[in-house]
Parts: sequence; C-alpha cells; structure tokens
Amino acid sequence: MRRVDETEATGTTGPPRRTRLNAAQRRESILAAAVEVFSAAGYRAGKVSDVAALVGVSEPVIFQNFGSKAALFAAVVDRVAGDVQAELERLAGQPGSAAGLLAHALEPGHPHPHAHGFGAHGVLFSDAFALIGEPELTEAARRAARTIADHLADLIRRGQADGDIRADLDPGPAAWLLLSVLSTRAFRTAVAPDHDRVEYGVTALALRLLTEEVHR
Repeated sequence: MRRVDETEATGTTGPPRRTRLNAAQRRESILAAAVEVFSAAGYRAGKVSDVAALVGVSEPVIFQNFGSKAALFAAVVDRVAGDVQAELERLAGQPGSAAGLLAHALEPGHPHPHAHGFGAHGVLFSDAFALIGEPELTEAARRAARTIADHLADLIRRGQADGDIRADLDPGPAAWLLLSVLSTRAFRTAVAPDHDRVEYGVTALALRLLTEEVHR
C-alpha cells in the first residue's frame, strides 16, 4: 500500500522537510488512506492502525478526526459512492449504446484497480450493504445504494429511449437488480469455484435480461 505522509522534498539535497497539514488536509489524507485500506480488506478486516500507518500518524489522530472506525467507514462509503456517481455520469456522456455502456460498467475487470468505480471498491460496497443494519453505517449505505441505483436507472432509460434496452422493463427494479449483481461480487469471488467464469456468466445473464426482447 502507498503511504500518504506529510513530507515533501525541499530540493535535490538534504532530507525531506515535514510540513504541517491543516485540519481539512489532515482529514482528507486520512480519508484517502481509509479508502485504500477498506477497499482492499473490507470493514471487518481493515484496521485503523493500517490507515494510521499509511498517513504517518498515530491511531488516536484517526479517532480525533472521525470518532470511530464505523464513522470512518461511513465517510469512506460516502466518498466512494460519489466517485462511482461521477463514473456513471461520465459513462452517460459517452457515445454509444446504453447497453454497451452498462456492459462496460458491469464488466468484472472494470474499472482499473486504481480508478474510481465498481471494480476498485467491490469489497467495500459488499460490506456496506451487508452492514446496513448497523446504526453508524445505515444512512451512508442507503445513500450509496440509492445514488448508484438512480444513475443505473438513468442509463437504462436512455437505452429504452434509444431502443437497445427492453421497453417493458421498469428502470427502477432493473437498476436494483444490476446493483445486486455488483454488491454481491465479492461474495462470489470468495466462495464460487472458478469464480472468474461464474462472474462473467452472472454479468452476461443480467445484461441479457435487459436486452433479450430487443434482439429477438
């Protein structure tokens, strides 16, 4: 994992000089590190100590800024939901069929692990939705799910208007079906034999449901 620290080089010679972050910068550096830790390990296995190590601070500093591990995770879920929203908005502005854009968004290998979106944060979203009953996480998980579902529904409506997605589908439930496929991806990866084949098969079935009437 890449360390997020508070130092910068002052020239070609001499040691790096430590610079002091203001409160907003410190909070942002913690959040960036927490996104990395929780996206890789999930909520249960992700450690606040790992976040602190990435930032280069002690654990109490993390708690001073966010209050608890659950509150930090909730902030991470909000941040990543915003990243995914931006990715879906970007896709909506791209040329091509909505069905093709949805296939691009749902592709198990997409986006690149260093990008912002489903592929980079599958574990995080799976955990967020599984933990939706926990008081400190409920609202963040609900906001994330609703935001992503709304944008998926918009892409489905675009496809219906263009004639490449079935007109008889209700975009809302269809979007939640796709979100269910995405949010359970980490589970299938963990337990399914030959999980790559299973994942591509599940994704293909979901996309076929959206388009099969169109192509008959």
